[in-house]
Amino acid sequence: MPRFVLIGLCEPPSADKQAQFDEWFVDQHIEDTAKCPNFIRGSVFKLAGPHLGSETVSGYLSLYEVEAPSYEEAERVLNEWQRDPNAWEGRRTHLETAERFDGMPLAVKGSGWYELLKSFDGPQAKG
Repeated sequence: MPRFVLIGLCEPPSADKQAQFDEWFVDQHIEDTAKCPNFIRGSVFKLAGPHLGSETVSGYLSLYEVEAPSYEEAERVLNEWQRDPNAWEGRRTHLETAERFDGMPLAVKGSGWYELLKSFDGPQAKG
């Protein structure tokens, strides 16, 4: 089955929303999305520094590994999953947190599906 990654570039909408972003996005949203059928793993990374002095566009990167027949099917399943308030036992908490914050404390700088073409293990790979 094809493997895809869904990458999101995001950050808090403002400095005063950092705690809300951490609670909702980092502590809840990544796990909530990773529970979606076909999803293998969900991770979030905080920018530690630019590579070779390059410009960066976001302070955070979310990365979801997914197996699905196509990215369109993965997107369809994800959208269905996110509309279901009872999808899993943690969904209620996630939705209540967003309500408490009057919406998602999130600024999206970019997002997209990428299909895996090749992968190579490095010396530190555990398998």
